[in-house]
Amino acid sequence: MPSETGRTPLDVTVVSDVICPWCFIGSRRLGQVLETVRDEIEPAIHYRPFLLDPSVPPEGADLRDRLRRKYGADPEAMFVRIEEAARQTGIPLDFTHVRRTPNTIAAHTLLRHAEPRGTQLALSDALFNAYFLEGQDIGQADVLASIAAGHGFTPEEVLVLLADDRERAATRAEAERAARAGISGVPYFVFGNRVAFSGAQPAHVFRAAIAQALA
Repeated sequence: MPSETGRTPLDVTVVSDVICPWCFIGSRRLGQVLETVRDEIEPAIHYRPFLLDPSVPPEGADLRDRLRRKYGADPEAMFVRIEEAARQTGIPLDFTHVRRTPNTIAAHTLLRHAEPRGTQLALSDALFNAYFLEGQDIGQADVLASIAAGHGFTPEEVLVLLADDRERAATRAEAERAARAGISGVPYFVFGNRVAFSGAQPAHVFRAAIAQALA
């Protein structure tokens, strides 16, 4: 049923991790597709946490060392493939700027609290940009405070929030629920609570899922 704006509402859930390059690419592709139907559809996008590597220590780890241990090979060839996909989507990704794998519990905690403020989508994009394009360590509280300051948070509020063990536990529990629900790879998209797929798929896959969800 159309809303007061005359557009059809559509809930879109995005399960992702802010250090996942395919999540960055998939989120950008989703936004590009939604832009083409903005006169007909009024989307409400909800980001939900997923932990690519729950074992990352609070201080983070060296990205390349972690990937070598995980895959048993030099990750540079993998970076080239991801960079090409990113550039085709309009993202000037360059992994020479990305050196660390941060623990993302704190970033996801901020995203949870950004949702009722109406800034979750913009904050998610800011975190992707800070990590992948600017090489910032988004596991650090002071870095997150600076990023979140433009998205409805005061720096002092961020520091208090991220120091709260209960908040961090709630974020980890939500990420664990996604894993228990069978989500093993991200990004994972759900349209209208009816149609779902995983991966940074081409635009036509997003369009088909939207059409099916609205049918």
